Amino acid sequence: MTNDLELDVVNPSSDTDIQNFNNNLEKYDGLIWGGSSLNIYNDTTEIRKQIEFMKNCQNKVKNILAICWGMQVAVTAAGGQVKKANNPHIGIAKEIEINKKGLDHPLYENKDMKFNSPAFNFDEVVKLPENAVCLASNKVNKVMSLYFKISKTKIWGLQYHPEITYEKMISLIEFRKERLIEYRKAFKNENEIKNHISFIKKEILLTKDEKRTLELKNWLSSLN
Repeated sequence: MTNDLELDVVNPSSDTDIQNFNNNLEKYDGLIWGGSSLNIYNDTTEIRKQIEFMKNCQNKVKNILAICWGMQVAVTAAGGQVKKANNPHIGIAKEIEINKKGLDHPLYENKDMKFNSPAFNFDEVVKLPENAVCLASNKVNKVMSLYFKISKTKIWGLQYHPEITYEKMISLIEFRKERLIEYRKAFKNENEIKNHISFIKKEILLTKDEKRTLELKNWLSSLN
């Protein structure tokens, strides 16, 4: 661990000084692009701004960790495609399995070959960018992680959230329960949600934080 870090936070959809970031992207060792409740195919002004900023980052930032929505933006900006998934991950992604290429990638150093992880997504990558490699899959999403290089930028993408605790995922489910039932049609009623939350609570007892967050550690180590 180190305290010798300089961090900046940017929202490319709304920050009025976004051009200042665009002009200085080369100074950053890496970029972590996190999650969102947006859907990339809705093609709003806010989403177009994010795609454009990602394109700039893919030309100027050497290392990008793209998580969930971040991976979908990175894939779209690089010419891949994202569509609505047949099934969602709600709070947890089960039985993510690392493939042979993933086992050889530093993203998964010391990671179990099959694992569960916090996750929350309704969309999935259906077309990889040119030269991209899928590193892991599960029964819900064929592309649970990927790697590709564009220009001088290395992108590690995850369709799950090693940076978020299961406790936080449970709070999101409870906050969104009406939407999950009425709009998303992911559950029939509150009783189904309670049962799902009970399953996630059991996972908390089985999961060690250092294993859950290993991808973050490995990415940060790759910056050295």
